[in-house]
Amino acid sequence: MLPLQLGPSRARLRVLCLGAHSDDIEIGCAGTLLRWLQEYRHVEVTLAVLSAADARGSEARRSARALLGRAATLDVVLADLEDAHFPAEFRRAKAFMADLRHRVHPDIVLTHRLEDRHQDHRMVAELSWQSFRDHLIFEYEVPKYEGDLGHPNVFVPLPSGIAARKVRHLLKHFGSQRSKTWFTADTFQALMRLRGVECRAPSGLAEAFSVRKALL
Repeated sequence: MLPLQLGPSRARLRVLCLGAHSDDIEIGCAGTLLRWLQEYRHVEVTLAVLSAADARGSEARRSARALLGRAATLDVVLADLEDAHFPAEFRRAKAFMADLRHRVHPDIVLTHRLEDRHQDHRMVAELSWQSFRDHLIFEYEVPKYEGDLGHPNVFVPLPSGIAARKVRHLLKHFGSQRSKTWFTADTFQALMRLRGVECRAPSGLAEAFSVRKALL
């Protein structure tokens, strides 16, 4: 299959990563970010997490520095919305996203899926589309109890080394989540393996996204 590219000859790639919680971005697209850091000469990253108070905010900052330390610029923006109660904090969430829209001018936005059944994830996705109307938006996926994995239409094959680094990174930097039964190396590896099968990735591993609109 002929791969579409974001422009390998471009000197700069500006990325905005949006997550409801401090581990969402890394679960959904850490491998893709690591690939872009290897393949582009100048990558600017803004990583924004809407529910990252106290210890989870510290996790988010440490994770971002460890994962994205090679970026030309890295800006970590955190808010303290109440976990699992985003709909009740809609006004604050919308103001946070509006401020980002005026501060950041990304080439690509990485965010949650509109069909995600977690109310926090879903609201971030909805606000992403409301706020970034002139941008290429990649919606990443997060495995969970609700069983809401969809049918992604864009795949990023991952070398086995990058996939392994993603898993190690998650287990190392998000200690607050280790008690959750689904937060395991097997879970993360299994989803990458499934998406690798679907796109015939050379390593057998990939991350997948939903892209609803794109200009060719």
